Amino acid sequence: MTQKTLPKIGFIGLGLMGSAMVQRLLDLGYPMHVLGRNNRTPIDAAVERGALEASSPKTLAEAVDIIMICVDKSASVENVMYGADGVIAGVKKGSVVIDFGTSVPESTQRIGAELNAVGAECMDAAIGRTPAHARQGLLNLMVGGTAANFQALSPVLKDLGENLFHLGHLGAGHTVKLINNFFGMTLATAMSEAFAVADVAGVSREKLYDIMSSGPLHSPMMDFVKANAVDGDANKLGFSIANARKDLGYYSNMVDGLDVPSFISPATRHALTLAVAQGYGDKDVPVMVDFFESAFKPA
Repeated sequence: MTQKTLPKIGFIGLGLMGSAMVQRLLDLGYPMHVLGRNNRTPIDAAVERGALEASSPKTLAEAVDIIMICVDKSASVENVMYGADGVIAGVKKGSVVIDFGTSVPESTQRIGAELNAVGAECMDAAIGRTPAHARQGLLNLMVGGTAANFQALSPVLKDLGENLFHLGHLGAGHTVKLINNFFGMTLATAMSEAFAVADVAGVSREKLYDIMSSGPLHSPMMDFVKANAVDGDANKLGFSIANARKDLGYYSNMVDGLDVPSFISPATRHALTLAVAQGYGDKDVPVMVDFFESAFKPA
């Protein structure tokens, strides 16, 4: 792709992940329009590099070819899509909306149908990996949508992701992301409890890690938790406990909708809910070890 053929991209949601993605796209020369919320720092950083700040989702959609959304939950996606100032009110025929967040699949499908009704397209491209990976264009992207849209958008998606997985119909990316996050957050929560139990039992956290990581249990998620529990670095993962709790709630609702029980997720969700209630919500998921450590202390 040359500079002349790069599509205009509008990006809504400049949090940790979104701002890293915007900076990556600016590195590659994409014409960018951005729209954030309260934190001016990532918006100003993008504008300083040539991005244009939109006044509303509608004006952003009117100006671009591809609308990328990376916000915290389905309700937030719906807020920027609907209404007189929403994306749907301004989207051009032939434009594509891509939801990079972790959303409820049924909501994604409803939005897709409304976009189709005005001549636009919709894809979900749920994200795996961290903001650091996003900055380097090394995300894992779990994509739902038509094969034609996937093929057409692949050059852009490949500038953001090292691994693209086309999973089929619209909403399939969000479905797989919820399963992925259920497993990942359960693993992180279990590892956090393991470190806290080691404390109670008088066993070194570091030695526990050395033993567990030398066998088949070893994983990057274990290393994220170890970074806080042993090394004192609480920000390796870049994913908050409140977001983890939200995703487990979405996962539970999705499983309920499939008319099957989830045996494991209630325990993970309960631990995350208690941590949020005790003020840990804004902390990174590996800080769950601190929550368990506090919970295990005698009253």
